[in-house]
Amino acid sequence: MAGTGKTHLRNSPDVLLSVNDLVVEFPVAGTGLKVNAVSGISFDVIKGETLGIVGESGCGKSTTGRAVMQLPAPTSGSIDFNGQELTTLSKDDMRDARTKIQMIFQDPISSLNPRRKVRDIVLEPLLVWKRGTQEERDILVNKILEDVGIDPQRA
Repeated sequence: MAGTGKTHLRNSPDVLLSVNDLVVEFPVAGTGLKVNAVSGISFDVIKGETLGIVGESGCGKSTTGRAVMQLPAPTSGSIDFNGQELTTLSKDDMRDARTKIQMIFQDPISSLNPRRKVRDIVLEPLLVWKRGTQEERDILVNKILEDVGIDPQRA
């Protein structure tokens, strides 16, 4: 008998992200047809874990990540992040939720621009999301750099 494909899901109070039966379909222009980009994927991420999605080009890795972020919203399925169902959030609430979730795309060169200073890369999300005063941002960036062994004066 075939399994459900969900034996890996964990019933734990430490589940931070739970994706269940995620489906993403895109319309084919002028045909009324749809392309299944993601078909019923489910996974859990426990607090402190990092999830990497690996697969062939075009298999739905980036689409899965974008659907978790509601960019675009999935066709069906549920996405629970830290006890909050993301698929039912308003645009404003989802914007706030995105500040707590990070997706890093598969191309490391475009993810971290080698021409930019490390300090500026770490600072950028704080500026984009308008977090803290300049002084608070400087303190936080310095702490983050120190935590990973980078001298803030040289970053």
